[in-house]
Amino acid sequence: MSVESLAPVFSGQSLPLAPRLEFLFSIRLHFTRVQLIPDMPTGFGRGAVYVDSGTVEGPRLNGRVRPDSGADWSQFRPDGVLSFDARYMIEADDGALILLHNRGYLWGRTPDVMPRMRAWIFEGGPEVDFSDYYLRSCPSFEVSTGRHDWLMRHVIVGVGERKADGNQISYHALL
Repeated sequence: MSVESLAPVFSGQSLPLAPRLEFLFSIRLHFTRVQLIPDMPTGFGRGAVYVDSGTVEGPRLNGRVRPDSGADWSQFRPDGVLSFDARYMIEADDGALILLHNRGYLWGRTPDVMPRMRAWIFEGGPEVDFSDYYLRSCPSFEVSTGRHDWLMRHVIVGVGERKADGNQISYHALL
C-alpha cells in the first residue's frame, strides 16, 4: 500500500475534548422475514431478521444493499435491551462490494417502549416515536483496496430510526 492511499479523506479533526462528526451516508434497510427463539435457558431470546433490500445514499457513499446478503441476529436481553449483530453486503454505485458488520443496541427510554415497539412491528400498533428509544450502532467494514477503503480506517458511528419494515441508519465518521 502506498502512502498516497492513506491521504486524509476528511478535512478537520477531533480534539481530545471536542469530538467532531461528519455525515457519510444513510442506509434504509427493509426486512420482513423474522425468526425467533424465545425464552432460552440463558435468560434471553434470539431473533433473526433477514435483509430483503436496502438503499445507500449520501455524500460519501451511494449504492444498494444486496438482497439476501445477510441478516441481523439479535439478543433480546432480560433487561429489555436488544443487542444486535448484523452482517450484510453493500454494492456501491461503482460496483464495489462492501461487507458491513454492524453491532449496537436498541432500548426504550421508559419501560413501556419495547412492548409498544413489538406491538407496532408485529401487530400493526401505533408507531413509536424516535425520541422514545435509543438505536445506535458501531459498524466495521471490509472492502477491496481502492476508492472505498477509507471505510476500513475510520471510526464510524450510526444513529438509527426504527421503521415498520426495517431501519434507517445514518452513519457519521469520527474525525
